[in-house]
Amino acid sequence: MTITVKGLNIHYVQYGEGKDIILLHGWGQNIEMMKPLGDAFSNRFRITILDLPGFGESEEPKEAWNIEEYSAMLEEFVQQLKIKKPIVMGHSFGGRIAILYSSKNPIEKLVLFGSPCIRFQEELPFHVKVLKRIKTLPGMDKIGEYMKQFIGSRDYKNATPIMRQTLVNVVNEDLSKYAREIEEPTLLIWGEQDTEAPVREAKELEKIMIDAALIILPGTHYAYLENLGRVISILDQFI
Repeated sequence: MTITVKGLNIHYVQYGEGKDIILLHGWGQNIEMMKPLGDAFSNRFRITILDLPGFGESEEPKEAWNIEEYSAMLEEFVQQLKIKKPIVMGHSFGGRIAILYSSKNPIEKLVLFGSPCIRFQEELPFHVKVLKRIKTLPGMDKIGEYMKQFIGSRDYKNATPIMRQTLVNVVNEDLSKYAREIEEPTLLIWGEQDTEAPVREAKELEKIMIDAALIILPGTHYAYLENLGRVISILDQFI
């Protein structure tokens, strides 16, 4: 199914009956990455999964977005579909959107899978230092941008120009102030070997949230899929 939100065609699926669950996928992913969770609960919940703008079958934003714009898109999406007080679940980038959305809108509960939220000051890798230095030299801006495609992250290399800037925007946002405002019960499910959203971030997130509990599972950034049966059992008790 397709719906027009913020002037963009947004692809989504909706199935099942009961209270609403909204599932938000990570960067570079699509509906299929969240469907195993949706399928597990469609016998007693109404499941809504969307391709976020710029991914899957949804249109790309006309200009670079930030988390605030993705959250505003989700607000309009929820209003158009007449979804009331959903349970929101998000993985990684989708979890970042879920944090901001949940701080401003009524929800039932929140579940975050490997969702980086708090920015820590870290020593920059040597190649990043070099790139930053090059870009400060006269006439080197364009060369600096050109070099990014070779030394940037895989997500950055695979993105279009608009989505590259969007990625820069979203990864540089610290969402801790929004996380602190969420009053509803929140479950944090993290992979012990997650290098994209290290466990220390999850522990700090648990500390600053009003009503949050952290569960650490074996696995990587995709621990929710690597431990699917166990995660479904955990969620079944939580929701």
